[in-house]
Amino acid sequence: MGKMDKKWNWSKIIGILLFLTLVGSIVYVTVMIFTAPSVVPEDEPYTKVKSDYYLSLVQCMLGLVVMFLPSFFQRKFSIEVPNYMRSMYFIFLYCAIYLGEVRDFFYVVPHWDIYLHTFSGAMLGALGFSLVSILNEEKTVPMQLSPGFVAFFAFCFALACGAVWEIYEFVMDGALGMNMQKFATEQGVQFVGHEAIRDTMEDLMVDAGGALIVCIAGLLFLSSKRRKKRDRKSTRQNSSHPQ
Repeated sequence: MGKMDKKWNWSKIIGILLFLTLVGSIVYVTVMIFTAPSVVPEDEPYTKVKSDYYLSLVQCMLGLVVMFLPSFFQRKFSIEVPNYMRSMYFIFLYCAIYLGEVRDFFYVVPHWDIYLHTFSGAMLGALGFSLVSILNEEKTVPMQLSPGFVAFFAFCFALACGAVWEIYEFVMDGALGMNMQKFATEQGVQFVGHEAIRDTMEDLMVDAGGALIVCIAGLLFLSSKRRKKRDRKSTRQNSSHPQ
């Protein structure tokens, strides 16, 4: 009974709900591709067209693939991904793909994109910390990094992942004629100059802000942990060599 309780954790529950949600969304989006108009009708308010549903379909299918990345890395590299990281990761995918793309939160909820990028920056910063901390404490890996370097790596890791995401948005915009990078209005009028890159730069800046907060907190935690470990070691040495 105890073993079953241990296996049935929140990350597994959230993962199952995410999987079912994405599968249901794929079925729904596929149906809508056949029923949605190809262009926005002139006499109607903004309506999602086939290209919008194609993007949602790609996002949902990609979500099904990437949701299994933690399990893949765990099996491939024997790296134990903490349950809290899995839960954060699944929640992010749910908010970004289902709420953002399928339920149109990117348009319905003001600044939804900013919230997501801030959350993802913090999540990726925590992931970077977790990965390096695991390797740092692994006895079979000859590596001992300072808390400052671990924090720097985690920050750069989060920014690199944010940059990869922006590249993905750029490619999808060009391939499917979408507006993921918000370089144009909903009516298709393209921005010029500084305004055309505003969304991309804001996303990267909030990625950096979220990652910075987590990295500073992680730096303080690791520094405190290392200081306590050094103090305990010093106390043991003093007690083993009495005056």
